[in-house]
Amino acid sequence: MKAIVTGGSGFIGSHLCERLLDKGYKVICIDNFITGDHANVEHFLKNPNFRLIEHDITNPILGEELDLEGVSEVFNLACPASPIDYQKIPLETLWVSAAGTKNMLDLAVKLKAKFLHTSTSEVYGDPLEHPQRESYWGNVNCLGVRSCYDEGKRFAESLVVNYGHKYGIKTKIIRIFNTYGPRMRAHDGRVIPNFITQSLAGKPITIYGDGYQTRSFCYVDDMVDGIIAMMAKEGFKGPVNLGNPEEYSIKMLAEKIVELTDSKSKIIYKDLPQDDPKVRRPDITLAKKELGFEPKIGFEQGLKKTIEWFKKKGTY
Repeated sequence: MKAIVTGGSGFIGSHLCERLLDKGYKVICIDNFITGDHANVEHFLKNPNFRLIEHDITNPILGEELDLEGVSEVFNLACPASPIDYQKIPLETLWVSAAGTKNMLDLAVKLKAKFLHTSTSEVYGDPLEHPQRESYWGNVNCLGVRSCYDEGKRFAESLVVNYGHKYGIKTKIIRIFNTYGPRMRAHDGRVIPNFITQSLAGKPITIYGDGYQTRSFCYVDDMVDGIIAMMAKEGFKGPVNLGNPEEYSIKMLAEKIVELTDSKSKIIYKDLPQDDPKVRRPDITLAKKELGFEPKIGFEQGLKKTIEWFKKKGTY
C-alpha cells in the first residue's frame, strides 16, 4: 500500500506515518513545516519506504512531477490545531482548510485514491449538547477568534462530502477530540503540554476560567488506531467522533499533573478566553459500532508516558 499523509511532520501526523510504516506501507509525508517539526520525522528518512516532500498544499500538487503513481490512500491532517497557532496565523488556517483540502481532493480524484479528512470537535463550538454526537450541528461563533479554525473545518467537511458526491471517490471524515502524547510541542498552547512544561519548570500552572470546564483526553496511540480503522472500513463515510469519553475538569488535570511530576507549582487563574468551550466530550457510540474503536490507554498511564517524553526532551 502507498499513502500520502499531509501534515505528516505534526504531532498526530508523525505518529500516523510511523504506524503506517510499521504496517508495511510506503508513506509520502507532505508538510510545509508552518507548525510541524523536522525532528518528528527525521528518524524515518533512512527508511526506503518513507519520503518527505516539503510543500504547502494550498498550492496544487502535480502528481506526475512528484511520482505519486500507486497512491491509494490520502490522509489529510494538514492544519494548525493549537489556539496559539490559529490565532497568530488565522488566514493560513482558513486557507489550508479551504484551498489545501480542495487541492488534495483534486489529487485524490486524479489518483482514484480514498480520501480521509481529519476534522475536529471544534465544529461543535461551545456545545449546547453534551456529550456531543455526530448529528449535533454545533454552536459556533462564525465571527469569533476561533472561527478561522472552527469554520474552516466545517467548510472542509462540506467540501469533502460534495467532492464524494460529484466525483464518486471514497471520502471519509473523522472528528478528532483532544489528543495528547509524545511529540507535542512544549509551548503550543494546548492544555496538557502547557501544564506539563509549567510543572516540570516549577512555574505557576495557568488555568483560564474557574477550572471547572471539562475536557476528554485521548492518547495518541488510540487516536491513530481509530484513524487507520476508519480508512480501512468499507462503506462507511462518517463523520465519526474519535476520542476518549472519560471527562475531567481542567482543575483536576492540573492537580494530577502536579502530582505525577512531583512539582511544587501553584495553580493560578486567569480570565477565560472568548468562545472557549465549557464542556467537551465525545459520544463514541458510532465509532464503537462501525470501527470497533475503544480507547485502551488510561488517563494516568498516558500522562506518565507524555511527562517522560517531555523530561527526556528537556524543552520546558
